[in-house]
Amino acid sequence: RIADFQEVLGEPTVALAKLRDLCFSGIPFDGGLRCLCWKILLNYLPLEKALWSSLLKKQRDLYSQFLKEMIIQPGIAKANLGVSREDVTLEDHPLNPNPDSRWNTYFKDNEVLLQIDKDVRRLYPDMAFFQRPTDYPCLLILDPQNEFETLRKRVEQTTLKSQTVARNRSGVTNVSSPLKTTPNTLSEYEVLPNGCEAHWEVVERILFIYAKLNPGIAYVQGMNEIVGPLYYTFATDPNSEWKEHAEADTFFCFTNLMAEIRDNFIKSLDDSQCGITYKMEKVYSTLKEKDVELYLKLQEQNIKPQFFAFRWLTLLLSQEFLLPDVIRIWDSLFADDKRFDFLLLVCCAMLTLIRDQLLEGDFTLNMRLLQDYPISDVHLILKKAKELQDSK
Repeated sequence: RIADFQEVLGEPTVALAKLRDLCFSGIPFDGGLRCLCWKILLNYLPLEKALWSSLLKKQRDLYSQFLKEMIIQPGIAKANLGVSREDVTLEDHPLNPNPDSRWNTYFKDNEVLLQIDKDVRRLYPDMAFFQRPTDYPCLLILDPQNEFETLRKRVEQTTLKSQTVARNRSGVTNVSSPLKTTPNTLSEYEVLPNGCEAHWEVVERILFIYAKLNPGIAYVQGMNEIVGPLYYTFATDPNSEWKEHAEADTFFCFTNLMAEIRDNFIKSLDDSQCGITYKMEKVYSTLKEKDVELYLKLQEQNIKPQFFAFRWLTLLLSQEFLLPDVIRIWDSLFADDKRFDFLLLVCCAMLTLIRDQLLEGDFTLNMRLLQDYPISDVHLILKKAKELQDSK
């Protein structure tokens, strides 16, 4: 199989149809094949091999530019402002009510940043990877000479400000942060020493820059679950030159993927043909075609697709399976030329594979099955989905 991939990827122009066919059945991890294939399937790399190195250089430089404009510049401005007293008399100051005020933008961004921060720290808690330091921390930002405010400092300062001071009866002031309610969540807020950064911090930066560049959608909870598997795949690439640029490459692949699925995240489009409600209904109409008895049972129990398919579809099943299995499913999803039509069939396959339990179960039992899906063998699920596809 590896030789088949190498043959297709060795051509001066990659034959996309052949590559899709190969990837659909799963991409071997060896030699960084998956990273390369995903970059092609997500339209980051063109099919002409000769263009790869110049395109990668251009995109990675562009990403450095984003870092400078969106993280370093505001940080410098923040560090420079507030140094001297007369700043308040300047045109722009923290209490400036003008919506164009840089401060206004800065505080709005902080709200988004805190939400991202909360979500990325919890990425795949059953794996140590995201908590570990990256071998390629962002030197632009972590240079000890830097006086400016980093995202890490912004989060710390904003969190401190949002701490609530509560007085108990003995008059002792108890500072409790809304973010740290129980002692056992403290461990997930440990930050690595200066000069190091954890993989989750890299993911945080990717999402923050995405939110800044896409104000129409900004950041919606769940995007962290989409970027996680992409970044993990690129950051564990055996090829160190690719691995070093995992952050920039993940950013552009994530942006391209979001361009295809962003409608799932936009509430106002929920009921349109491109929105999530339409797709959820499509799961049920496909089920009705393939297994009318099961369809009627779910209808009769008033189990709506929103109860489970919303998460399956929006997050491309990234919450239902362990990370290596999610990555395997994504090989097939990215290789699907009709894009996410195959995802609807995977959801149908998941339902039909537990049909006997669903037909016997009551509402409560069935909801539990659907919200905590019992089958972990993704090969079985993909095989079933392929059968459904071929039986059309």
